[in-house]
Amino acid sequence: MTSQSSPVEAADPFAAPFGTLFGDKITIARMEAGDDYRYSGSAEPMENFSLHPATHALHYGSTCFEGLKAFRQDDGSLAIFRLDEHVRRLAKTVAQLYMSVPDVELVKTMIIDAAEANASHTPDAPGSLYLRPTLLGMQVNIGAAATPSNSALFYVFASPVGDYFAGGVRPLTIYVETNTPRTTPQFGRAKAGANYAMALGPTLDAKATHGSDQVLFASGGDVTETGAANFFLVDNDRVITRELDDSFLHGVTRSSVLALAADLGYEVEERRISLDELREWATRGEAFLSGTAAIIAPVGTLKLEGDTVLVGDGKPGPNTLRLREALTDIQVGAAVDSHRWLTPIAG
Repeated sequence: MTSQSSPVEAADPFAAPFGTLFGDKITIARMEAGDDYRYSGSAEPMENFSLHPATHALHYGSTCFEGLKAFRQDDGSLAIFRLDEHVRRLAKTVAQLYMSVPDVELVKTMIIDAAEANASHTPDAPGSLYLRPTLLGMQVNIGAAATPSNSALFYVFASPVGDYFAGGVRPLTIYVETNTPRTTPQFGRAKAGANYAMALGPTLDAKATHGSDQVLFASGGDVTETGAANFFLVDNDRVITRELDDSFLHGVTRSSVLALAADLGYEVEERRISLDELREWATRGEAFLSGTAAIIAPVGTLKLEGDTVLVGDGKPGPNTLRLREALTDIQVGAAVDSHRWLTPIAG
């Protein structure tokens, strides 16, 4: 491996694009020929990897990842948000790739070690330390298209981040795509490159043609999710989102929002949302996106079936901001963590 210098000391995570700054430590485990994953027990310097040109992940997509955050708490300490749930989702994705699943406790240890080793790079709220556990199929064999990789590299690195969408908390413009599906049915709930690649073209086209920030996929009129976040409707009484199935990602932030909505007295509905309901809802309610990176991001405008539709008055709505505040207050330790979502770490 060759050294990779980090710009994090000199750069501002609130000014740099999301995910372009990195901590200087990484945790790494290796698995050979179906054996157990082997981890040294401590973080190493962040360096480039050297990969054989025939590495399985480069040819056959045997790679997946997770995304979670550590937050600076009000008392100055550090805590990871919903660590257990992210580890469980990673295990499900690795299993879907038919690769050897790392031990749950090992994954948790490596994430915590990476967060602690990069703790000094964690910005104050509303910033955070984004953690990226990643698994690569490392078998050197270009004849293995029909078999999973029998060796793997698992690692966790960190990125100090500010806001996911440039401009902070602002109303987003969303293009509603009714023809192209978000991804393949087999990989809708897998947090893998094969999932995200399918949304890239429609998202770039919508940005260029319609000036949108994201694309809401509603193939056949069935509203599901955007390219990188789950989608919600909300008013003074109800929070509505698409029921879970295998066609889209089961967001950890999504489940957090639903739990907090119930705590705050909203009626929670997980069900289908039609285009007609979406259009009607925009006249009187609010809409937002949720995800680890975006947290909760208000939707102000829909580009829907050739029309430009304002959501409410086009500004962030009070219910959206209420839910966002409830979530972020827990993440930074400003509210009671009644669901026990935070894992305190040294920092």
